[in-house]
Amino acid sequence: MRLDRARRIALTAQALASPRPKRVTHSAFLKLFDTIGLSQIDSINVLARAHLMPAYSRLGGYDVAHFERAAAAAELVEVWAHEATIVPTATRHWLRPRMARAAEHPFWAAPLAEYPRLAEGIVETIGRDGPLTARQLQLRFRAPDVPKTSWGWNWSVVKRVCEALFALGRLTALRRTPTFERLYDLPERAFGPLPPPPGAAEATAELVRAASKALGIGSLNCFADYYRLRKADTRAAVQELLATGELERVRVQGWDDELFLRTDHEARRVRARALLAPFDPLVFTRGRLLQLFGMHYRISTYTPAAKRPYGYYVLPFLLGDRLVGRTDLKADRATGRLLVRTAFAEEEAPPDTARELAAELAELAAWLGLGQITLADDAAGDLVDALAKEL
Repeated sequence: MRLDRARRIALTAQALASPRPKRVTHSAFLKLFDTIGLSQIDSINVLARAHLMPAYSRLGGYDVAHFERAAAAAELVEVWAHEATIVPTATRHWLRPRMARAAEHPFWAAPLAEYPRLAEGIVETIGRDGPLTARQLQLRFRAPDVPKTSWGWNWSVVKRVCEALFALGRLTALRRTPTFERLYDLPERAFGPLPPPPGAAEATAELVRAASKALGIGSLNCFADYYRLRKADTRAAVQELLATGELERVRVQGWDDELFLRTDHEARRVRARALLAPFDPLVFTRGRLLQLFGMHYRISTYTPAAKRPYGYYVLPFLLGDRLVGRTDLKADRATGRLLVRTAFAEEEAPPDTARELAAELAELAAWLGLGQITLADDAAGDLVDALAKEL
């Protein structure tokens, strides 16, 4: 298979091949989640919350209130999948065997073993009083705080127990507060009576099926990484999907891995223009991104400034079926500006890259409610001068 065909299959699978709709209905919003399967959550809010960005990249300036509407109807839910992730509620069922295994992990098992009465008290309190945050629960229980030892996760005892109960599936979360705190609830209240959990092999097969649909083409490692599945389990599921004819082995020009293609996916014409956030599902697997698009990309938000060649919050720029550039952006909400801190072109980027990037920045700024696009005084990158002429 030619590499450009593999790219088109991957972009079509990720709902990035077609122009954005003029109007985004709630059903279209939910359909996107059925297509890409998930949206990763992260606390960084330099531009917009991470889980909001993949929908923007594919749908354009949609109303983020769709998330709240979906939460109110229990259509989307937060789980541990590809890190903290929002998924269709139906997907949570297939993650329940993993939730059960979480009890074997010391990180989750330790607080429950150390504070069993607190754990039961938290479940009882949420059952009686309704959804609550860890901070609200902290006010209801006398529990010692954990000394702050670093900049990382300095969780209180109540927070640790809540997170363990969440990981095990005894608590769930349909939404977060405006301060980005999880609102914990009981699954049986959020979703109604739950069916028995699926078997581990059946659940893995369903998750690999979902990953392969969202990716279109990839290696075993790609499919495993999408929902952070164990590779041995993924291998068995891939064999099952090969046997049913849902997957077939393929070779792609210049890509040495053993690859698998969804037999129901096509390589459509790609008319894409999108900025992809660092946590976008298209860029999850860095090796796959390199093989498909020739872009060596790393999330740089957790690295020292001196080791960030392209900036802090760097978004690859997709144009057609190629990644043609990357830019470091910041929403300066105090001044109402979208700040461009770097802009770089990839090798063989087309001549209209700066013009198309400027148009995309204008759409993004409008969606974010920012009235101006500004190049930082110290903006770096070989695309900066050309971009300045287009802004």
